[in-house]
Amino acid sequence: MLPLARALPGCWRWSVLRRGLGSGALALCLLGAGAQPAATASCPPTAQPLSDEQLAAGMRAARDRGFLWRITRDGHSSYLYGTLHIARLQWMFPGPQTVQALAAADTVALELDLLDPDIGQRLAASMRADPAMQLPEPLAARLRAQVEAACLAQPLMARLDPTVQLAALTTLAARWEGLDPTFAIDTFLAGRGRALGKIVVSLESPEQQIALLKGDPATLLAALDHGLAQLEGGTVRPMLVRISQVWDEGREDELSRYEAWCECVDTEADRAALKRLLDDRNPALAERIDALHAAGNRVFAAVGSLHMVGPIGLPQLMSGRGYAVQRLDLAR
Repeated sequence: MLPLARALPGCWRWSVLRRGLGSGALALCLLGAGAQPAATASCPPTAQPLSDEQLAAGMRAARDRGFLWRITRDGHSSYLYGTLHIARLQWMFPGPQTVQALAAADTVALELDLLDPDIGQRLAASMRADPAMQLPEPLAARLRAQVEAACLAQPLMARLDPTVQLAALTTLAARWEGLDPTFAIDTFLAGRGRALGKIVVSLESPEQQIALLKGDPATLLAALDHGLAQLEGGTVRPMLVRISQVWDEGREDELSRYEAWCECVDTEADRAALKRLLDDRNPALAERIDALHAAGNRVFAAVGSLHMVGPIGLPQLMSGRGYAVQRLDLAR
């Protein structure tokens, strides 16, 4: 199973966003509703809603993280920002240079705008399990064991497609390290964009993302077996910690060599999923960003950082479309 940054195109929880920073004190958790309180030492810590004072303090102390490019064509500029779909609490708040780029834009473009109720409803519908699909009992038992180990409610998780359950378990594996999808950068930007009066749009559809996640039905059982083995072997959490550190420190060269160190692209099925979930999506993302820019919009396009690296990363694709592309050196 590929790790979060590639296997999980969008985040799975809606962060708590309060007045002045988001669109109100609404918290909707697609998977968080299934989380049990961390009542024992065997359960990871759970993210708690933040007060207005904590949010304001987070904004004051924020520093720049991630990867930022300015792209210019037709007499105006847009921005590409590489995000992280899980993060530590303090990472959720954009730093000064990122805030400046966001302020210069009139449109915030995300993989999915999870603060759009229609997107949320369609995403939830796409994630539901097919009642006709039954896993072999040994595989189902291993999946249930991982759900229990993650302190999630079995009845609620069982309503989700097995591939979605596995992606969620992979996402949540680093909660012990303070990395939580509640603090997803993309979702905070959706709320911040609204608070600033920006247009917020989705670059993809929920149905498209979940279809990509599910992949080929013919290889489903093998993919589940492999993903569960990675969770059982304890390799997922260290990988998520490393990629988060790479993002925090802006180490683009190391990110571009991700496949060499992630220990997550072990099989032909992994490589096929990698191509499907990343490489094959980038041209469509570039086309959508280009269309928004060409229409006269100043776009702040925020997508997962692994969409930004390599010869078919978004900066290279936008350069091929005639943009002047400049990597901005973020102060850290």
